[in-house]
Amino acid sequence: MPDTITILDFGSQYTQLIARRIRELKVYSEILPHDVSRETLAKRDPRGIILSGGPNSVYDPGAPPLSDFLLDLNLPILGICYGMQLLAHHLGGRVEKSDQREYGSATIHVDHAASLFTALESPLPVWMSHGDQITQLPPGFTQLAHSDTCPFAAMANPTRKIYALQFHPEVVHTPRGIDMLRHFVFDVCACRGDWTPASFIATTVEQIRARVGEARVLCALSGGVDSTVAATLVGKAIRDQLMCVFVDHGMLRQDEAPAVIELFRDQGLEMVPVDARERFLNKLRGVVDPEEKRKIIGAEFIRVFEEIAVSLASEKPIRFLAQGTLYPDVIESRAPERSAAARIKTHHNVGGLPDDLQFELIEPLRYLFKDEVRAVGSELGLPESLVYRQPFPGPGLAVRIIGEITPERLDALRAADAIVRQEIESAGLGREVWQYFAILTPLKTVGVMGDGRTYDSVVAVRAVTSADGMTADWARLPNDMLARISSRIINEVRGVNRVVYDITSKPPGTIEWE
Repeated sequence: MPDTITILDFGSQYTQLIARRIRELKVYSEILPHDVSRETLAKRDPRGIILSGGPNSVYDPGAPPLSDFLLDLNLPILGICYGMQLLAHHLGGRVEKSDQREYGSATIHVDHAASLFTALESPLPVWMSHGDQITQLPPGFTQLAHSDTCPFAAMANPTRKIYALQFHPEVVHTPRGIDMLRHFVFDVCACRGDWTPASFIATTVEQIRARVGEARVLCALSGGVDSTVAATLVGKAIRDQLMCVFVDHGMLRQDEAPAVIELFRDQGLEMVPVDARERFLNKLRGVVDPEEKRKIIGAEFIRVFEEIAVSLASEKPIRFLAQGTLYPDVIESRAPERSAAARIKTHHNVGGLPDDLQFELIEPLRYLFKDEVRAVGSELGLPESLVYRQPFPGPGLAVRIIGEITPERLDALRAADAIVRQEIESAGLGREVWQYFAILTPLKTVGVMGDGRTYDSVVAVRAVTSADGMTADWARLPNDMLARISSRIINEVRGVNRVVYDITSKPPGTIEWE
């Protein structure tokens, strides 16, 4: 078991970034709800605990509290923003509404360069985001830093190994934040920093073997990097006990099904292709709500796998289903009743699973971000063309058609999407841009084509840059490329007379439109 830092989520928009930064230090980190039980936390056996920020005031009715048992564990604790205020409030300090809310860049002055600020210069630029602030430290705590408007920008009780920061060290706007986190992880928590792709593979293969035993496993294989890495990991562990299934649900990109089948035959994975286009489209007829689409697709995938499992189970039944669920899927699908963080959307392979699931799930990538999955894929020896294939959602084009899904609308979107991908890839930007695709909107606008009036559909183009998919920025594609994409779509895709380019970052938007 690798050294672990557990992050308790109090609802901050930056919680995922804390996990990312800790993992960059080659230390495993995991996000759990703020109200995690003592038993669940004990199973993780963390070397330290980080309390995230959050949108609440400690005095708000129903504000998430600090569990008493956390302080009894005698583990190092780092509180960030709301986490700092919570510690101060719980331990006898005073938290008050600030006369001047701090949001954005600020400068702190280091008063005591203890542990977190060792060898760091003063003053330091940081990123603040708070309306309350500490006006009196709890007994036994020392002021580590202040700003012009925040008397206690950092505090510590080194004897109890409790540290707290009013600002956010996890964001890039706090340039030396990674150094502060490094001091906490290594100097305070004494982590080793040995969590690497190779160690992850070794541990995961051992865990899969121990869990599966002699049983058989069905693997949902989509052709993307996530399911491929998952299948390769499971295959490394149990070899011929694995059977991969590729389901064509009718919402794949242009020419994708034959390409995927050919690709995985080359990889030596035993695979069963299933043509389920008609049954999925029938289930989705008339459905416009994106959450309902995802749940229908997730449930129907399982029904297909169950049927395949029955047909393949001659002497020994198939007990497990392996799939390429990632950490962002889990985080964004999280039910609000289990966390202070809101559910962003239900991923088909998490919240879209039916209640009467007949399989036990194997999700070897469940706690990895996309870039970590790619690193594992490279370590496993998968070809670069596959490892760096751009992400494609499990529901496919169903969540890129806004409104009802019909064969005609699917055909139009496939053609438009193919043009977007062709232009970006032919320009050599396929690796530079994280994800790029077209969206068919329900909007119709007036246009002029061939001296005649048109009233046709609007296609949106989305292209983003990202490291892990949790945050993203819109890609600054060259203007002449955007002009070619627009011209080609309007001229080559029947029923489209306008193309727009999405320049929204994540947050506030998500990468997909649905």
